[in-house]
Amino acid sequence: MYMQRLKSLIEPRPPLPVPRQYFSNRTLKAMILPLLVEQVLQMAVGLADTMMVSYAGEAVVAGVGLDTMIHSVFLYLFSAIAAGGSVVVSQYLGSRDRKNACLAASQIVCIAALTALLCMGAMLLFAPSLLRLMYPATEEAAMDAAQIYMRIASLSFPANAVYNAGAAVYRTMGRTRVTLRVSLLANLLNAAGNAVGIFVLHAGAAGVAWPTVISWTVAAAVMTLLCFRKKNEVTLSVRGIVRLHLSMDRRILGVAVPNSVENTLFQLSKVLLGMLTATFGTSQIAANSIGQTFWYLAACTGLAMSTVFIAVIGRCVGADDAEAAEWYMRKLIRIALLIAVCWNALNTALTPLVLPLYSLEAETKRLILATVFIHNTFSATVQTFSTPLSAGMRAAGDVKYTMYASLFANVVCLVFFSFLLAKWLGMGVIGIALAMCLDWCVKAVLLIRRFRSGKWKNRKVI
Repeated sequence: MYMQRLKSLIEPRPPLPVPRQYFSNRTLKAMILPLLVEQVLQMAVGLADTMMVSYAGEAVVAGVGLDTMIHSVFLYLFSAIAAGGSVVVSQYLGSRDRKNACLAASQIVCIAALTALLCMGAMLLFAPSLLRLMYPATEEAAMDAAQIYMRIASLSFPANAVYNAGAAVYRTMGRTRVTLRVSLLANLLNAAGNAVGIFVLHAGAAGVAWPTVISWTVAAAVMTLLCFRKKNEVTLSVRGIVRLHLSMDRRILGVAVPNSVENTLFQLSKVLLGMLTATFGTSQIAANSIGQTFWYLAACTGLAMSTVFIAVIGRCVGADDAEAAEWYMRKLIRIALLIAVCWNALNTALTPLVLPLYSLEAETKRLILATVFIHNTFSATVQTFSTPLSAGMRAAGDVKYTMYASLFANVVCLVFFSFLLAKWLGMGVIGIALAMCLDWCVKAVLLIRRFRSGKWKNRKVI
């Protein structure tokens, strides 16, 4: 009875003919659950990391928090390249073209590795000057921690990019249990390394940075070896990685570049907001840094479902079945919304129980609780129509519209209203949380209108 009610809740009407239902409920479940566990695991380890860092002092928390905003720009860039490439792979799989699917997968690794090496070199050369320029009002102890962390953590960029590329290939094949296991290994290494670095070696920011480098390197090595397995539906080849294939690269970059611009500018806007937060004092910086960890944990269901949208919608479009793509889009939106409501409610209820474990001032904890409540309320209701729906449209090839919608929401809403609420109206980090939620609302409205118009259909990239 329970399963029948659940099925009736998520199945769109009228039903799609069974022969054209490329993904059964059992298949979707096998894809979604490992992705959810993986996202929750990563965010939970992030919580554990910030919890451990808090015992090194608020100056270290603040310094690492400032770095994390810059660091995330690059991590989202690498993730965007992998996600953009996976759209091409999924459409080739939908059209049953295994040869080009394998070539596209190999080129994702090539493009991601080259991009990451350039980013690593730039940060090693310019990170100290960049941090001083961006955060001139930051206290000296926090700045020292930020510079130490950034110099070391930049070494993890190539490994992170290669891991993301390999993981994207496996997720496109629907083999999310494999990426879960590799992620579990990496996160356990990271958590254990942080514990040793902070509590045993008392290494401060360096004690958090080196485990990041080690864990990503191990994850990249394992993921790459797995991607070379010949029995896979999609497999890498050395020749496909070391040689550039311009026609394939144009297809990949045609999706990856708008996706990268969208994600990178969003992260850059958050860096700008980090600069704004840095003027509020150490307590607000720490509240923003740790609060974002709770925010990401709450929003992780949307990130997990975005991967499912890419794999499912990409295959439908690759098979030239626009009707199936729309049907699955509606179904996945319902699933994502149901999961988001349940998860955010649980996250909000548990936050007051977890927060006492942090070694923070009472005012910092109060700010965290307030921002988490605001964020989770909108994450449960609006984010599904922003992040996962955007991924589905990109998977269909409608990459420019999603980029423009994101740019408008970021520049007009997130940045402008953050300064209006946080700085000019004196609301601090609470104002930034409200502006972030407004960003989701505007983007959701734009994407829903696009979805209903049907203009996103039949925009294959292969």
